[in-house]
Amino acid sequence: MSDATLTTPLVEPAIQHGAQLNGKLDPAVLISMRDLWKTYQMGTEQVHALHGVSFEVHKGEYIAIIGPSGSGKSTLMNLIGCLDTPSKGEYWLNGKNVSEMDDDELARIRNQEVGFVFQTFNLLARATALHNVELPLIYGGISSSQRHEMAKKALGAVDLTDRMMHRPNELSGGQRQRVAIARALVNHPSILLADEPTGALDTHTSMEIMDLFERLHSEGNTIILVTHEHDIAARAHRILSIRDGLIEKDEKIR
Repeated sequence: MSDATLTTPLVEPAIQHGAQLNGKLDPAVLISMRDLWKTYQMGTEQVHALHGVSFEVHKGEYIAIIGPSGSGKSTLMNLIGCLDTPSKGEYWLNGKNVSEMDDDELARIRNQEVGFVFQTFNLLARATALHNVELPLIYGGISSSQRHEMAKKALGAVDLTDRMMHRPNELSGGQRQRVAIARALVNHPSILLADEPTGALDTHTSMEIMDLFERLHSEGNTIILVTHEHDIAARAHRILSIRDGLIEKDEKIR
């Protein structure tokens, strides 16, 4: 582990890392979270799932977010993926203040900027691997011929060219997750956001998927991995540890 491990929450990122240069956003910063809060109203009580979270992600980083159940990591993942909005604070993604966007704008950001990989794959059972990978492109209004070519290329990137016409029940768990990763990559998103991507896989297959993430990162993809497994988090290059809605540690490990 790095000697530079932080044991206190990070300071506001624009101050610590220079998110702004002469009043302009630093183009190297892909994500800037600034004093982010998420509060839920539970009857008469307010529950703060996140309180005052600040950090940055630079383009090309490979980060794991880890924490115990109830730590706030899932809430943070939902905010990063624009599946939810903060109660307070700012979230800048690729130069856009997404914390101020309405639902339609957020849907567009999710389709264009974020590639999601889920624990349970979320594939259409009756559709081929090729069609499953095409889905984000259909929503993006891309022509059929272009969709086919982009989906084939994405499946090739995860070594599944010979399985593109297979349906999920004809694929192993690892192959299904590769299809899900291809689907996440097909739009060339700014972030590959993976939620417990090895949670439904055996140990050997999990390591194969993590090897794939490492290769995708080496090819320039920005990857954010959410997990509760320390051995999986250790495959990333930086680990954000969350506890009680705060960043407990921010460790660069390679």
